[in-house]
Amino acid sequence: MHSALKAALAICKNLGRNGYDAHVINPSLQADLLATMSSPAVDIACEAALPGLTKLYPHITKADDLEPFFATLTEDDVLFRFYGLETSEASQPEISLQRISPTIILAMDREKRTELGMGNFCNPADKKDQYAGFDLKIKNPSDGPIRLKGIPDETLRHNYLLAIRALRFAANFDTAIEPNTWLAIVRSSGRVIDYVPARDIMEEWRKVAAESMHRFVKLLYDAHILPGLIPEVAALSSIPQQSVSEEDNCPQNVFEHTLECMKYYTEEEFHYDWLGTMAMLFHDVGKLFTCEYFDGGYTFFQHHRVGAKVTRKILQRLHFNYGDIDLICHLVTNHMRFHFMLTDRGIRKFKALPENERLIAMAKADLKAREDKFTSFNHNVKYLARAETPEQMLEPLLNGNEIMKEINLAPGPLVGTIRDALLRAQKEGAVTDRQKAIDFIKKFADRIND
Repeated sequence: MHSALKAALAICKNLGRNGYDAHVINPSLQADLLATMSSPAVDIACEAALPGLTKLYPHITKADDLEPFFATLTEDDVLFRFYGLETSEASQPEISLQRISPTIILAMDREKRTELGMGNFCNPADKKDQYAGFDLKIKNPSDGPIRLKGIPDETLRHNYLLAIRALRFAANFDTAIEPNTWLAIVRSSGRVIDYVPARDIMEEWRKVAAESMHRFVKLLYDAHILPGLIPEVAALSSIPQQSVSEEDNCPQNVFEHTLECMKYYTEEEFHYDWLGTMAMLFHDVGKLFTCEYFDGGYTFFQHHRVGAKVTRKILQRLHFNYGDIDLICHLVTNHMRFHFMLTDRGIRKFKALPENERLIAMAKADLKAREDKFTSFNHNVKYLARAETPEQMLEPLLNGNEIMKEINLAPGPLVGTIRDALLRAQKEGAVTDRQKAIDFIKKFADRIND
């Protein structure tokens, strides 16, 4: 830390001990300026008026009335400028902590340090340059974290959409956000929801890669933007995914599970699938409305159907087009179908569903996220090949009861033998309809009896 800043902090502590609030104005920015200044100067905001300061620092000097500060003090060749601290109870909260002063702005201009300027220096509203308002290093993320230009709070006040864009860069580049930029985003979360249209937010969101979506949603949640944008999804963090047991005192919640599902969904062939990943985000949103605690565990009956209806309302609120809404809601409605151990008939109905490959990927991601057994999943995968075979090639045209009735046969192993023979005849093409099946089993039974 620069010695001038240390001295300024010492002055603030001394004022505090004497009953006056005081702080160094934007110490990080002033530290950057001090590194290039030939004559060090530090700006301080304090509650004490000139008479109170004079008692503590007899050598303090009253400033000219035209100056923005009211007093100066020179010690050890360092100039300290004192600004009045806003103490009115009805003032804006941000004014109580000054983040910039006129003399700091002049010093930046004098030192040609425009890259440290506020939002009005970098014109972040220029939509032609997506990097306007950011430190240019974000064009090469390996050079450092995502950083808003100048004083982050001031830059955001000129364009709150930059908060969403910063989260997008951090998610896509898989890099950190500079701490002061992050704090400014969190402080501005309410204004982002109030002042940025949902269409503009979704325009930024659509530029997030599918495989980075889980990071983006987590950043939205951590920055307290998601609860205002999609409260139904944010509320899933309060819904347990499983019952609490003695071995698991901190069960995974549905929101954490959802993020894991989004991550696993994009690990294989659907790494590019933005709409499928969005469906993964909403696939369990119905659990918020269907969750019940019963007999030591949580149930979510019909959460897929309820979730599809909730998802439709959310997507309409976010101004999705109708085609995308129908697709995402279809995936949410049917995402549970591949979880059950399907019969031949069930697998054929599943194969007839549109987007069944996406549904399979969703089921696989869901199982991975829950670390669940793949028994039913593997069974269904094997049966997918059987679904390509005509139905008459898989089941005989006559079941066991019908065989016994047609040839007056008592229950026993012979019924199974005849049934297997009938199925082989069907596969060979010798039997193609019910009447031929009846004739076949009668002839087959006569040959056995002979």
